[in-house]
Amino acid sequence: MIDVNELRKGVTFEQDGNLYKVLDYAHNKPGRGAATIRIKARDLRSGTTLEMTFSSGNRVQDVRLDYHNAQFLYSDERFFYFMDNNTYEQYPVNRDIVGEQADFLKPNMDVKLMFYETEALDIDLPTSVDLLITQAEASVRGDTATGVTKKVITETGLEVQVPSFVGEGDTIRVDTRNGEYVTRV
Repeated sequence: MIDVNELRKGVTFEQDGNLYKVLDYAHNKPGRGAATIRIKARDLRSGTTLEMTFSSGNRVQDVRLDYHNAQFLYSDERFFYFMDNNTYEQYPVNRDIVGEQADFLKPNMDVKLMFYETEALDIDLPTSVDLLITQAEASVRGDTATGVTKKVITETGLEVQVPSFVGEGDTIRVDTRNGEYVTRV
């Protein structure tokens, strides 16, 4: 058991038979009374996001998770399929669980799969990924007084704001934590 004050972004815990991953954490201490801890958590089995409030001093069950290096193979309408790099076993992960991270997945990309017992629950992406631009808006010529950006669409369907000198056919590096442009590769 862990104290709710130890919950931080990325911590996984169990409550009422469900596994949750903390997405956001806020500690509120009013002038009088006990502190409250508010978290935004994602149910790792269903993919739903909900907000929870705990009183200071409450406890939740911590869980031990295993991580395996895996490679993204392909996806269909319900699942994303990954292959363990050591055992070559394939694991399906529900599309709802992958969520917005799907915009960064390319075939043969290495990720970390998070397991609880024998169940693949979540993926951990590298901090940046290189993506090819398939569509780009036209740049406005001469508009360089400020940091001008334009919207592009990558090979995975991700929309990114990039500087005006980046064009269709270029490869860019995108930060997977916030979906922002890092550099042209």
